[in-house]
Amino acid sequence: MTLQTIILAAGMGSRLGRSLPKPLTELNDGRSIMQQQHDNIHAAFGDDVRITTIVGYRAETIIEAFPDVNYVHNERYDQTNTSKSLLRGLAATGRSGVLWMNGDVVFDPRILGRAIALIERDQSFVTVNTAKVSDEEVKYTVDAEGYIKELSKTVKGGIGEAVGINYISSRDKQAFMRQLQRVDDQDYFERGLELAIVENGLLLEPMDISDLYAVEVDFAEDLERANLFV
Repeated sequence: MTLQTIILAAGMGSRLGRSLPKPLTELNDGRSIMQQQHDNIHAAFGDDVRITTIVGYRAETIIEAFPDVNYVHNERYDQTNTSKSLLRGLAATGRSGVLWMNGDVVFDPRILGRAIALIERDQSFVTVNTAKVSDEEVKYTVDAEGYIKELSKTVKGGIGEAVGINYISSRDKQAFMRQLQRVDDQDYFERGLELAIVENGLLLEPMDISDLYAVEVDFAEDLERANLFV
């Protein structure tokens, strides 16, 4: 079965202070953030992988740069957060499991190679980094079995950070979508995962990539750090 992937790229990314959508930000190696994502996806999963990009702010600039992928528009990009953008994308990908990522993540291509075994098992997971725990980032805790228990920016006593690359299995997808419908427009998609854990028994595995790099580019200093790796 063809792997379904989603890139969330609807937001304005105003904190980086650039006029173009953040995924089009150029890296030191001449590629955009989104181009390195495409390259990493194809390196791990081949040319048959299906990429669906959620666009909103200045959508035409992303579509022009990457005309050969599928697009879903979030016309309310300036009023909603990643929960609603992801919901639109999941609705466009049928019944299969879906790998998704935030459109501003610069990451080691080996991360997706590490994810293949979990995807082949159709096991829902969140990619995590246990090397640091910052107040501004999405943090997590685990239950006695080692599955994700809490997942948000407000988690207390977090044991690591989520890095914005995730997978929802085919069996968990519908429950997750129902929770994404319920959450507030300004909620991140992590809120839907938390609700699915509590109410639907979602078993969400943390996939540790602490030995590899993954940088979510929100500010200029993040971009500087990402450029140290590419």
